[in-house]
Amino acid sequence: MVHNQQVIGSNPVAPTVPTGRPPGGRGDDEGIPMAQEDPDGRGGRFGGGAIATLVGLALLIIFMVQNREQVTIHLLAWNLSWPLWVFTLVVALVGALVWFGLGVMRRHRRRVRRRG
Repeated sequence: MVHNQQVIGSNPVAPTVPTGRPPGGRGDDEGIPMAQEDPDGRGGRFGGGAIATLVGLALLIIFMVQNREQVTIHLLAWNLSWPLWVFTLVVALVGALVWFGLGVMRRHRRRVRRRG
């Protein structure tokens, strides 16, 4: 099997698909790129954030499986009786939404600061 790769320096360029046009013109006689290679050369390895997320998710699932008893939650005037795993899941989802919202706000402020 022949792989169509163009090498520029030490970074290979993505394989290409023939365009059906005669070579020449814009200098793209190799065709249209199919996919880009990993630019930092790490391959398919997970980053630190992905590993931390997977470990946290695994710990959350283990905690939820081990803690299935009913608990009573007292919040202001309400008394809720929920399984502990449901309460844990709700708290984790609310925390994730707050974390995501804070990240969106931070990115928005940075964009506004850069523009003017």
